[in-house]
Amino acid sequence: MSKTPFVHLHVHSEYSLLDGAIRMEQLIGKAAEFGMPAIALTDHGNLFGAVEFYQAAEAFSEAAKEKGEAPIKPIIGCEIYVAPGSMHEKKTANGGKDVAFHMTLLASDDEGYRNLVKISTAAHLDGFYYKPRVDRELLARHSKGLIALSGCLKGEVNMAL
Repeated sequence: MSKTPFVHLHVHSEYSLLDGAIRMEQLIGKAAEFGMPAIALTDHGNLFGAVEFYQAAEAFSEAAKEKGEAPIKPIIGCEIYVAPGSMHEKKTANGGKDVAFHMTLLASDDEGYRNLVKISTAAHLDGFYYKPRVDRELLARHSKGLIALSGCLKGEVNMAL
């Protein structure tokens, strides 16, 4: 019986304050220890660790190839906050601070990475309200090269259920 490899697509690092603590080299090391061919970094609302993550995976992969071991493919993503309406609206109907759904986005190619950067930047500069938020209009404009996951418990699908 062959073992199917597992790839974790929702991982928070030390750049997800109060939600993750692993450093990049440790993350890549654990992925290798568990035999993962790839792993995604999806910190909350930011891409602050993306370059460090990519460089750690590339350094590990180069060393692994020299030893005849399998490399690890880095998948860059972000768990974004999606505003229920416009990201520019700075008030809520219920007055609560938790005014956004979670959605995990993964870059499938270079265009997806560039779009992820645009989305994250707009969330911080234009949509910030307690957290860096986006809206569906922004997502529609910058959706090419991105894969959306709805698996988080604070996602819109799970909240509706």
